[in-house]
Amino acid sequence: MRALLQRVSQASVSVDGQVVGSIGPGLCALVGVSRHDGQQAAHRLAKKIWQLRIFADEAGNMNRSAAELGLPVLVVSQFTLYADTSRGRRPSFVDAAPPSVASSLVGQLVDQLRAAGAVVHTGQFGAKMQVSLVNDGPVTVMVET
Repeated sequence: MRALLQRVSQASVSVDGQVVGSIGPGLCALVGVSRHDGQQAAHRLAKKIWQLRIFADEAGNMNRSAAELGLPVLVVSQFTLYADTSRGRRPSFVDAAPPSVASSLVGQLVDQLRAAGAVVHTGQFGAKMQVSLVNDGPVTVMVET
């Protein structure tokens, strides 16, 4: 599993013009699942997302986590994170997990974040979503299991 994390001052996701998830300052996590991932990957990725130190401390250094600051996380499933662009001009998605597997693992990741104390908002799996965000910093980090 992998997640493209963006430290945001605000973020939201909409489906058919309706906002389905929205946060103020916190993390926007675009989450991809590979066909090789399982439950352990979801647990490890949730821990990384929640504990990654990319927020400023009192000295202005990136030394605080969303967990320490009690910041929310917006999780948006993103199968295109497993695009293979090594051949030709059309991405291949053969490494992405099938929807039934990916949906379950993204759900487990969300459950793990919530169990750790995170306030989590989500997109709608499999829907055509519009994601809006204001990247703070900008800070964008890729994390993988």
